Amino acid sequence: MEALIWAPSAGNLQSRKFYFIKNDSVKKMLAQAALQQNFLSEAPLVIVGCADSRISFKYGSRGVELYSIQDVALSIMGMMLVAHEHGLGSTWVGAFREEEVAQIVRLPRNLRPVAIVPVGYPSRIPSPPPRVSMKEAVEVIE
Repeated sequence: MEALIWAPSAGNLQSRKFYFIKNDSVKKMLAQAALQQNFLSEAPLVIVGCADSRISFKYGSRGVELYSIQDVALSIMGMMLVAHEHGLGSTWVGAFREEEVAQIVRLPRNLRPVAIVPVGYPSRIPSPPPRVSMKEAVEVIE
């Protein structure tokens, strides 16, 4: 939880909110809403990261459509790194039916689910997926 709240935030608005889901039936519904990604329901903890448009409105449409989503992403990345440091596994799930997740978690209208993150001790540690080369990913302008 600490890692989530100490992440950088656009204008320090902290336009994000996180739901920690431990209830098995809610996790199963989330897995279905996440296009039958059933591994979600197996995790002891599932976090739903939400962008708060009410707070981010200070920056207009860019705040709502970009900054608040960046706030959620930065928070979750920090949390995932801390979880890994403690031997926990996690993964970012972005494929889900947004309105269905909002109903399951009973989100107010100002909150938009951005990511679902299952967290737990992994049964196996997979090999890292392939990455593009540094040359493809990075351009240096001098």
